[in-house]
Amino acid sequence: MLVVDWMTPNVVAVKPETSLLKCRNLLKEKNIRRLPVVDDANRVVGIVSDRDVRGASPSKATTLEVHEMQYLLAELKARDIMTPRPLTVKPDATVEEAALLMLDKKIGGLPVVNDDGTLIGIITDQDLFKLLVEITGVRQGGIQLNFVISDAPGSMRILFDTLRERGARILSVLTAYQDGKRNVSIRIRKMDDPRTEDALVAHFQDIGLLSSWSRCARHE
Repeated sequence: MLVVDWMTPNVVAVKPETSLLKCRNLLKEKNIRRLPVVDDANRVVGIVSDRDVRGASPSKATTLEVHEMQYLLAELKARDIMTPRPLTVKPDATVEEAALLMLDKKIGGLPVVNDDGTLIGIITDQDLFKLLVEITGVRQGGIQLNFVISDAPGSMRILFDTLRERGARILSVLTAYQDGKRNVSIRIRKMDDPRTEDALVAHFQDIGLLSSWSRCARHE
């Protein structure tokens, strides 16, 4: 999965000389939390977050007159409050790499740029949430089965063979490694007869592989 497939294109961006007032209004109107700052060649030179705007804006407790507040909001520019030379990501990077960078650096979004630094999109934590929803198939509801199995070759075969034999249809499979074991989460579609579902769960419990399970409602 590549960044280009999950990023938000047509990014709302501002120039270094854009006023604080304009930045604040754009964030509110577009319901977004960050604005890449670009030069005349559309190359990223900074980023302004909603936190930057709040920090630079006069508070409600200020003693400034209205006209003084308006003057301040107009005089302060994006260049005065932006984070210069922000972290960026290329469109052919994997989504996992982008997520790791955002997690390690504790940031909520990355401008997506071409080799010359030209802005072509942005990927945010919201895009990652959308990806998680899609790859897990959670909107389809069904049953999530969670297993802890050995990391030996072919160890997942018993899971898939059992699901196939009992007519289960798989929506998603996610795996992770922990303490030398493999954690496997398999989501299957709702089966026609709840008793068939119960029998499937009981079978996995009997053979000692099932660590937990849940029956999930469909989300339209």
